[in-house]
Amino acid sequence: MQLCFVVGTRPEIIKMAPIIKECQRKNTEFFILHTGQHYSYNLDSVFFKELDLPPSKHNLEVGSGSFGSQVGRMLEGLEGVLVQENPSYVLAQGDTNSVLAAALTASHLRIPFVHVEAGLRSYNKNMQEERNRILADRLADILLPPTELAREILAKENHDPSQTFVTGNTIVDALYHYLPVAQKLTSIQKYGLEPRGYFLVTVHRAENTDQPEVLEQILDGLGMVGERHGLPIIFPIHPRTRTRIGEFGLQVPKCLCLIEPVGFFDFLLLESQADLVFTDSGGVQEECCILGVPCITIRDDTERPETLHVGSNMLAGTTAEGIVAHVEDMLSRPRNWDNPFGDGTAAPHIVDILIELGKE
Repeated sequence: MQLCFVVGTRPEIIKMAPIIKECQRKNTEFFILHTGQHYSYNLDSVFFKELDLPPSKHNLEVGSGSFGSQVGRMLEGLEGVLVQENPSYVLAQGDTNSVLAAALTASHLRIPFVHVEAGLRSYNKNMQEERNRILADRLADILLPPTELAREILAKENHDPSQTFVTGNTIVDALYHYLPVAQKLTSIQKYGLEPRGYFLVTVHRAENTDQPEVLEQILDGLGMVGERHGLPIIFPIHPRTRTRIGEFGLQVPKCLCLIEPVGFFDFLLLESQADLVFTDSGGVQEECCILGVPCITIRDDTERPETLHVGSNMLAGTTAEGIVAHVEDMLSRPRNWDNPFGDGTAAPHIVDILIELGKE
């Protein structure tokens, strides 16, 4: 049995890392195919080094571009590699264009496609990520929902229950393993920060960054929060967000401390020791829930409703008033919510499932 791991972005690399390392422990043959969807060093290569992963065997280097041009280049590159390698399974995680391209190509070549983190739904089809999730699940031969709620969603959509396996989320495995490593190697003191003495923000989704009126509202809301609470707001700024702020001529509030994108270990520590996190990232919502850090999501919806159910997260929308309105509530909540994403054994469970299926 040979597994092909298709990755293209930081979250995919991090969440696939525990499965890759489990394959190494079990001497299961695999290779990594990188689409190159993220291509800057700080958003890509540094994570392979920090996570102690082998380099990708293939890199398509597709870079950025329109949806059609990016996915088209991925499809062409993936087909060539998968025909050459002929793996037993193609695995992809999440909801990016890389996942969609992997699902389409594997299905076309009749190679079993495994969707890690299947069954997530925001029910907002205006988001490309939502369309990618739905299509990847529909094309998948093996569905690996991280939670019972995700499995129920797949069942309601009439996916085959015999090919659906609840595994937990590999981000739990990753955080449990890498947080102690990060604590030994780096510190938030290098940013002049103390635990619980700052807020952290990430904003990168197109629906938040590509409309000037929306991005302006987000910046204004964060500025109001900083002024009211007297704490710095650390903002590792995504290249897309920085570009849009410049293009739109927007003012960045003084309390927002813009820094360059950081590596996984630095971000993990910044996240774990923040007083509160603002984000539009699904993955950050999960990580905060697991780490016991309150989170405010700058969106109207989420594909991680488990975080809302346990109380680790609130939806603020994208208005300045909405962002400000939830801060006091989240800061006053006890940080003793349950972790709904598993016990940190998702990766061995996934590899064992594929080994057993490979015997059939």
